Parts: sequence; structure tokens; C-alpha cells
Amino acid sequence: MPRKNYIYNPKPVFNPPKNKRKISTFICYAMKKASKIDVARSNLNYTLLPIDPKTGNILPRFRRLNEHRACAMRAIVLAMLYYFDIHSNLVEASIEKLADECGLSTFSDSGNKSITRVSRLINDFLEPMGFVRCKKIKRKFVSNYIPKKIFLTPMFFMLFNISQSKINSYLFKSKKMSQNLKITRKKIFISFSDIKVMSQLDEKSIRKKILNALINYYTANELTKIGSKGLKKRIDIEYNNLCKLFKKIKK
Repeated sequence: MPRKNYIYNPKPVFNPPKNKRKISTFICYAMKKASKIDVARSNLNYTLLPIDPKTGNILPRFRRLNEHRACAMRAIVLAMLYYFDIHSNLVEASIEKLADECGLSTFSDSGNKSITRVSRLINDFLEPMGFVRCKKIKRKFVSNYIPKKIFLTPMFFMLFNISQSKINSYLFKSKKMSQNLKITRKKIFISFSDIKVMSQLDEKSIRKKILNALINYYTANELTKIGSKGLKKRIDIEYNNLCKLFKKIKK
């Protein structure tokens, strides 16, 4: 008798959820790179030696992944990237969620779910090869299944030719942009009583009050980043906003 096909889904594909999360330009770039190269047949897979994460010993291995595991890896790499937080290196999805969205979860006749295909790929290949690092999540109750946090390593990105310097460059730009955005989003808060008082003052006095409010509101570090030109521009914006308020009050 011919051997029964034990693979539930021989051609798994990552299908993002309908309520799509907002992903960064870096993740879009990385997913595009990963989809253009066969990550399961990457040269890196052939040159690296797998290490047992528990003992540190070199593990025996075949030169190539079998086709079913290679297919699973192609899907799971895209899923991990989709849920990757570049700032913490954490994949913000459980192994079960990754398995479900890649079509790698299987069900027995009695309805029990199995995510063995993904857990074995991670435990027996991705982690020993150094592409991911896993950390067990402590649970109060006893269970046969111990969930894990998955962290992607620089080696993971080398599968599709993204270097650590490229990641560092994006992180630097991202941090700089977030700092600038934080500064520009800040506003000074002036009460209606302040507005009534200021409506009786001349322009020079109003601008001076706005300047004092800005100095009290921002930190010394933020003021340095804003600079004298930026501060003048901020005063102009706040002054124009006040003029519009004055007009509304008079009406």
C-alpha cells in the first residue's frame, strides 16, 4: 500500500489578518526582500553549524531542509516579520497564531489542534541555527504546552541580505523622527482667563508671555533641539492662533 500523505498543507502561505496592523517602512522593505529570495535555500543555511541551545554542542544535520519543512519556513519567515517589533526584537505573536495564519495548524478527527509543524521548525531548526532566540513564558498553572516569546536575531535578517548596519540605520532614523514629532506635537495650554488678560496687551507683550509659556513647557533638552529659529516659528504659530481666538471672542 502507498504511504499515506501525512502533511495537511503541503504549500502553506502566510495570510495576514483582515484587521491589518500598521507596519513600518522597514518591515515592508524586509518582507519584500524575503519574498524575493528562497530563505529555505539560502547559502547561510549551508554554511552555518546548528548549535543545541541547551548544551552548546554542534548538532548533526542534513545539507538541505526537506521540502515540507522548507515550505513551512518560507511562510513562517514572512509571518514573523509581519509581527516583528524592531525596537524590542520581539515577534508579537504566539507560535499558535503564526501557525494559524500560515495554514500550518492541523486538527485531529476528534478536533484537537496541533501546531507541531511550526514548533518543531522553531525548536529543531530556526533556534539551533541562531536565526531566532526563544524565551519560555512562565505560567501559574501546569500545562503540556509551554508558550514562548520569539526574538529575531541579526542572523535571521541575513537570510535575505539585510545587514545589522541597515537595521541600525533605520532605528536611528526612526528614533530621530519620533523625537522631532514629539516636539512638534506639543502645544502650550492657555486658559480663557489668560486670553482675556492678553487681549488687553500689545503684540510685544503677548509674544513675551508666549515665550515664557514655551520655556516653562519644554525641557532644556527639547528647547535646544527646537533652536532659536524653531522657537520663533512656534511663537508665531501660537500668536496667530491667539489672534483667531480674540476675533471669535469679540463676535
